[in-house]
Amino acid sequence: MSDPRDYLLSSYDYALDPKCIAQIPVEPRHSARLLIVPKIGDDSSLARHVKVWDWQNELSAGDLVVLNDTRVLKARLRVRRTGGGLSELLLIEPLGEARWLCLARPAKRLKPGDYLWMEALEQDPIRLQVVGNHAASGGRIVQFPSDYVDRESIEVLLDRYGEVPLPPYIHRQNSDDKEERYQTLFATRPGAVAAPTAGLHLSDELLKGLTQKGVKQATVTLHVGLGTFRPVEKENLGDLQLHSEWVEVRQSTVSAVESCRTSGGKVFAVGTTSVRALEGAFCAGGGRLRPFRGPVDLVIKPGYRFGVVNGLLTNFHLPKSSLLLLVSALVGREKLLALYQEAIERQYRFYSYGDAMWIGPEAIGMASHS
Repeated sequence: MSDPRDYLLSSYDYALDPKCIAQIPVEPRHSARLLIVPKIGDDSSLARHVKVWDWQNELSAGDLVVLNDTRVLKARLRVRRTGGGLSELLLIEPLGEARWLCLARPAKRLKPGDYLWMEALEQDPIRLQVVGNHAASGGRIVQFPSDYVDRESIEVLLDRYGEVPLPPYIHRQNSDDKEERYQTLFATRPGAVAAPTAGLHLSDELLKGLTQKGVKQATVTLHVGLGTFRPVEKENLGDLQLHSEWVEVRQSTVSAVESCRTSGGKVFAVGTTSVRALEGAFCAGGGRLRPFRGPVDLVIKPGYRFGVVNGLLTNFHLPKSSLLLLVSALVGREKLLALYQEAIERQYRFYSYGDAMWIGPEAIGMASHS
């Protein structure tokens, strides 16, 4: 029987000392700590505490690991206003005809009709124009030159003028290798404005170890977008709506899932974005995983019945976030918050560069699946 508190945003709050927010990644990638969620019926104090490297011991030959292969765009642009002042744009999503929805700072200084200039060493300045406000996001609609209509050409432009946008809670942003360290090793499809951070833990050595063990790998693409930056604001979660994100689930991945199921293996997602992609395609397919390409606005919260995913490797997420709701749908809200408290007491590192949690099938129970 569901708990009414599961549908109240305030029930997903917890206190976190800012000192727990990881500012730099650990090296090597797989040396981050890993909290293994206990089996159903066990007390949360029986959680095991190992390293991400040890995750491979939790998997078996024939299992399938699904990775999000999105690559973070250099979507952060520093621009100069007509009066000479500096502003910052974060490209969120294309709106067609060389127009992009952007979060702006300071937004109040950017009004429809204003011109902006992008500048970079050894590059000619490029003029942009603010052409409108975007009420739903509080952002601005920005017109780029007509030469940059498609995604491929805008990627070239961003490579020349932009920066990889690290989350605002990461303050140490002066590392020479920050741009590549904020990418997964399997990031091949540009389009995200934030990294699928659980995948940051997977090193070449760990991926090779999984392969040698007989664990298969497949990829989906979910371009992390505006939803990452927008907090959940409604207290009543019963009719929660989230911003859509672009997803592609290819036939090769559908076939890999089917093969895994046929051989008795389990399907494990690396990161909440992989979960949303797989389950979004499953729902779009009418209760069957089929190839899918397009926007997904699926809300996963307690009460959701998973159709594809048997387990999840994930980071520790912000309070009152949609990602916390998703993970709660797997293990239960009260149990998850108790595990978070245990992680805080054991000084785990939180958020994008932080440590990880493994939710295996024994911690979920087949009752969670349709």
